[in-house]
Amino acid sequence: MQPRVKLWVEKDGLLVFSDYRAELLNHIARTGSIRGGAERMGLSYRRAWGKIKEIEHNLGVRLVQSEAGGVGGGRTRLTAEAEELLARYRAFRAAAESDVSRDFAEAFGRGG
Repeated sequence: MQPRVKLWVEKDGLLVFSDYRAELLNHIARTGSIRGGAERMGLSYRRAWGKIKEIEHNLGVRLVQSEAGGVGGGRTRLTAEAEELLARYRAFRAAAESDVSRDFAEAFGRGG
């Protein structure tokens, strides 16, 4: 047996951030586009853009910076605030998983 944890962050009762949203930002960073990030997650561009706007609204920060395209197309980058949000969320998640694993071992023993 092993524990599983589902984490998310709320502000004033509104979902702000989660593994799913972190994954979306990671894909946008890797592909350089919202469309590319959306495709990797099986989302429509509209749904991905809506998630980004929702996070931005709930946190009051901008997450992506888009550059207009020319012949080769545009590019979308994560803002410094988005990079910091991802780093903090990863650290929070790692600490939570460590605590849960420790508590699980204490409650159920190493072998579960």
